[in-house]
Amino acid sequence: MNSRERFLIAANGGRPDRIPVLGTLTPQAAVKVAEHFGITDDVEPVDSFLSTRLSHVALVNKLGNDAVIIGSCRESGKETRVLPDGTSTDEFGFIYTQCGLYGEVTGRPLANCESVEDVLAYELPNPNDEGRFALANAYFEKYHKDYAIVGDLEATIFELAWNLVGLEKFLVDMACEEEYVDVLLDKITDFNMAIALNLVDIGCDMIWLGDDVGMQIGPMIKLELYKKYLLPHMRKIFRAIKSKNPKVRIAYHSCGSVLPFIPSLIDAGMEVLNPIQPMANGMDLGLLKKQYGEKLVFFGGIDIQNVLPNGTPEDVENEVKLRIKQGGADGGFILAPAHNIQADTPVENILMMYEAIFTHGKY
Repeated sequence: MNSRERFLIAANGGRPDRIPVLGTLTPQAAVKVAEHFGITDDVEPVDSFLSTRLSHVALVNKLGNDAVIIGSCRESGKETRVLPDGTSTDEFGFIYTQCGLYGEVTGRPLANCESVEDVLAYELPNPNDEGRFALANAYFEKYHKDYAIVGDLEATIFELAWNLVGLEKFLVDMACEEEYVDVLLDKITDFNMAIALNLVDIGCDMIWLGDDVGMQIGPMIKLELYKKYLLPHMRKIFRAIKSKNPKVRIAYHSCGSVLPFIPSLIDAGMEVLNPIQPMANGMDLGLLKKQYGEKLVFFGGIDIQNVLPNGTPEDVENEVKLRIKQGGADGGFILAPAHNIQADTPVENILMMYEAIFTHGKY
């Protein structure tokens, strides 16, 4: 059984020869892994809003991933560029300032948005530009016979909206039912739905959508607000994908504690839940598996907040064994770190995570 077959069986709720794995690396972690393997290419990050998920394919394949992630890069002619003051800007008009290891958004094109007219005056990039899918097409042709192909479209609605406006302002404006909010969400939905359908046309087996709506202690917003503003737009994209190709699996990502949202997301069409952040309140993989295992595939589970960066290789092995026990018994489980593997993670722990899956994940 090759990686493609293994991943697709699990993604559809079945039991392959072993539990599949899909991990991603931050650029700093990728450099350390590349040095370990003596790999000198594929270390530079891809220019994309979802860069970390789409980058370092050769490295994560070398580690043992069972799927390849593809997605949208930048519109042709609107690649990210460095400005004279050392900041950078991208196709959305964000201004990024380097803060430690990460580029943080410090300028937002709709920071002063107050009206529908302000939203209508802002032009999103062209979602159908052929150039933004050149790498996705190349990776599909290279890898689709041996690996499942996952189309990444995280930060689908809420995260793009609040990044354009600013988190505090957008949350307040949602709560106050400002008129522009629905118009902006409609505009973003149309943009990302077009990208999703392009990824389906390329041949993706799974489309990985989602928005971070959870915090460590609980949801970021009330269920009522989620169902009023965000869920209808996500459901629209889910349905468009399934109308295009009913075989494509729908995965949804949200960091943090998202228990109240799960039933509504299942009703909307979610089939795979990611990342099951184990240190977030209530996100116990074993309990979620018991409650929703007949309706959902689970994708994630490995603690990146404590065990991967701070544990010993033995701790990492025990973490993998625990998540396999909680999520893998009846199939329908894809093991993964609960987010990108971070810069502070020792290479030996990364290697152990994969080795433990290969050793203990066999059915």
